[in-house]
Amino acid sequence: MQSVGKDGSQVINYSDRFTMSGMTGTFTPPIAAGIAKITGTTGPASTNQDAPAAAGGAQGAQGDYAVSYTAQTGLIKYAPMQIPPGTKITAKTVSPKYPTSSVPIAKSFLPTPKQTTTMTASLTVKPAVSHAFNAPAASMPAADDMQKFLNRPDSATTFLKFTLRGRLRTSTTPLPEEQLPTMEQQESILRDEKYPAKAHCAKVASYLQSKHSVSSNAVIYLEGQKTKLLEDNDEPQPFRQRRPFFYLSGCALPDCHLTYKISTSTLTLFIPPLDPDSVIWSGLPLLPPEALKKYDIDECLPSTELPSHISKLAQKDPKPQLYIKGSVLTENPPSLPTDSDLLQPAIENCRVTKDAYEIALLRHANAISTRAHTAVLRAIPSARHEQDLEATFIASCISSGAKHQAYHGIFGSGENAATLHYQHNDQPLHGRRNILVDAGAEYECYCSDVTRTMPLSGTFDTESEHIYRLVAEMQEAAFAMLKAGVQWESLHLRAHEVAISGLQRLGILRASFSAEELLQSRVSTAFFPHGLGHYLGMDTHDTGGNPDYGDRDLLFRYLRIRGGIPEGGVVTVEPGVYFCRFIVEPWIKGDKGKYIDEGVVERYWAVGGVRIEDDVLVTKDGYENLTTAPKTIEEMEKIMKGGS
Repeated sequence: MQSVGKDGSQVINYSDRFTMSGMTGTFTPPIAAGIAKITGTTGPASTNQDAPAAAGGAQGAQGDYAVSYTAQTGLIKYAPMQIPPGTKITAKTVSPKYPTSSVPIAKSFLPTPKQTTTMTASLTVKPAVSHAFNAPAASMPAADDMQKFLNRPDSATTFLKFTLRGRLRTSTTPLPEEQLPTMEQQESILRDEKYPAKAHCAKVASYLQSKHSVSSNAVIYLEGQKTKLLEDNDEPQPFRQRRPFFYLSGCALPDCHLTYKISTSTLTLFIPPLDPDSVIWSGLPLLPPEALKKYDIDECLPSTELPSHISKLAQKDPKPQLYIKGSVLTENPPSLPTDSDLLQPAIENCRVTKDAYEIALLRHANAISTRAHTAVLRAIPSARHEQDLEATFIASCISSGAKHQAYHGIFGSGENAATLHYQHNDQPLHGRRNILVDAGAEYECYCSDVTRTMPLSGTFDTESEHIYRLVAEMQEAAFAMLKAGVQWESLHLRAHEVAISGLQRLGILRASFSAEELLQSRVSTAFFPHGLGHYLGMDTHDTGGNPDYGDRDLLFRYLRIRGGIPEGGVVTVEPGVYFCRFIVEPWIKGDKGKYIDEGVVERYWAVGGVRIEDDVLVTKDGYENLTTAPKTIEEMEKIMKGGS
């Protein structure tokens, strides 16, 4: 059995008679071979777990030391490991402490043990640096058997099961393609696991306690999005769950509520009661027993019981403080001390850094978007209008399991690409050089945000290629600086420095002026007017950026992120160069027009705009790019010509 300590160490516990204890399942060949060599009682000597690990195990299946049962059963179930070597365990002692029959495991319908099992030994492994969907790294046990046991799963699916709750891989070197799971395997594993709602609740509670000295007696309350009808119509508006509610519940159903009791870590979800009339039209809704299986919650009650639930809280002595977000309790306040100011910013702060499951969702959303962007490249030769390519993108996303877009896609051809958030997507493509496609799928409430600029003829013309390579250079310069703790302003400034150098090289900015003078003039903002990127998560422009749109400095005014970037944050890096007449012409006609060669610019109007955007995970020493959509000129042109 495998558990993970807070320091990243892995603890492998095994028994001489474990495989006879009633656990059933098919072992993969490498794992079976490894087990065959360690079924004796003379395994490597070590302590079972250190004190912190044992304490973490007491947290239960949601603790830091959840034990993976994948190796033993092929199932993704977790339970606390607290049993020291030599402990006798029988079917009569089944409890949450029993490593093969804790409550989560019992729910998997595994048979109870048929005989006594003895935990004979364990092996502590130093931190293995791995990402949620990558195989464990080579820093594994010295024993060959354990090396094979942990480091040679026989399929990409096993990679996922072993490492979904593992530590994030900090290396920026991608694994070989054959070691990565397919998009379908990613989706299967994500659906087998539960969204970590209780971990998010605990994170928010810890923030409230550390930043605002909130009592452990406090209770968190949130209201989900309500069903709303279209104006003057009996049809419902398209539903979008409130992101703070989803973050603490994992539930995307309308008309729900939740409470989280900090002292007991109890998460209760309230869902709409069964309405017989509604069943006639819409079928059976999700019922409480099903919700308990689907969501990471402790209780599920009909929403009609919310008032009595709150009333019971009011009868406590002392009365708990209620931290709320939602109109129900705001409009009908309970007889409890309440606070409606602290919870929202606490959640927004906690959302900035992502856990392994969230990164897996973001990666999967990016995989869907990659497939869709590739489909657009293939469709360009036969497309006639911008909306043809928009339809191709959306159809690909839906067929890949993403029914919703993260935002209204941008499909701007020709000079339309110079409009940053172009919305029309309805113009003919004939006679235009390029199309800028800024579009991303949303998967299980998590977003992707990907931009590619594609040649409509199948090959970039000279001017377009010059600008494309310059934007790619700007992005690479930002990537070279990106790591935890870096100031976002410094990356943005570096992108402008590269832009100025490139625009001078092309003659668009006059070479007679120094790069420093051009930078201080802020003339580069005429061609690169927006910020370098933003946080990404459940919202495309996710929380935590702290923008300052009142900044007097034009270079930094539109940055959506200010300050340092934390490890575990996910950001977009999206430099661009645009030839927007509305912006550039006033610069040319103004007192700073001396910096711009109008004759050279004339050749570039038809380029429109070029933007390249990737979604990246910030790590301690660098970053990991979650976006794999074709990006180089050579890749895109090859696909458009029928290549793979």
